[in-house]
Amino acid sequence: MADQRVLITGSAGIVGTFMRPRLRRADRVLRLLDLAPQPAAADGENVELITASVTDADAMARACEGVDALIHLGGHSRENTWEATLDVNINGTHTVLEAARAAGVPRVVLASSNHAVGFRRIDEAGEAGLPADSTARPDTFYGVSKAAIEALGSLYHSRFGMDVIVVRIGSCFESPLLLGPRGLITWLSPDDGARLFEACLSCPSPGYRIIWGVSDNTRRVYSLAEAEELGYKSLDNAETYAAELAGRPELTGIAADHVGGQFCTAPLGTFNPM
Repeated sequence: MADQRVLITGSAGIVGTFMRPRLRRADRVLRLLDLAPQPAAADGENVELITASVTDADAMARACEGVDALIHLGGHSRENTWEATLDVNINGTHTVLEAARAAGVPRVVLASSNHAVGFRRIDEAGEAGLPADSTARPDTFYGVSKAAIEALGSLYHSRFGMDVIVVRIGSCFESPLLLGPRGLITWLSPDDGARLFEACLSCPSPGYRIIWGVSDNTRRVYSLAEAEELGYKSLDNAETYAAELAGRPELTGIAADHVGGQFCTAPLGTFNPM
């Protein structure tokens, strides 16, 4: 049986860098695409490196050749100008999906964000958590782009029968310490991230799904039921870092009341590294 070939866009970014070693398997080729430089293949690492932008239609068409599944992480990962967000996140995702459709890629995993629903109130969550398919209430231009990506994924599933799984990622970092107390709610550990993407790659005939990408944090406000239906099992919990975050400033006002946190009050169109 031929090796599974998985294309990962944005593979030099934070999440892509975490996933490169964690999604490695003997029977899998990782085709890694990014504009940024990437480390050469290590001994025994079955990777194909591509330097290209998700906005380059010809490059994406070549990158999708012979691909069994695509994990689309590429794009601006924080607030940026409307022009840059439209070009890379929205038009770029359309370019990626169109290339995948033309190449017959059967499954696409799209990285969305909690900021697609950032103006949902935390008290909407209920005992089971905020449903993964809650309708969009973006908090920024970045959040708008993620809502648009979700809609594009729905369109390409409905029109062309492609399996599309949208992952609304909370915050994927080595630990939640960089995020402050809000990280105790939103954290997706890198190891859980890999478990989640493996579930997305292996579940049979998912159709179109929206799931949350978070660890099973004690303080999470997001439902994990939808991800667990695909076979995801979180083994990490941000609460193990709670003592180290004690005394750090808590969010207040609008930022404290809404899923998007400080993004709900940050200036629109201004790059924000956090």
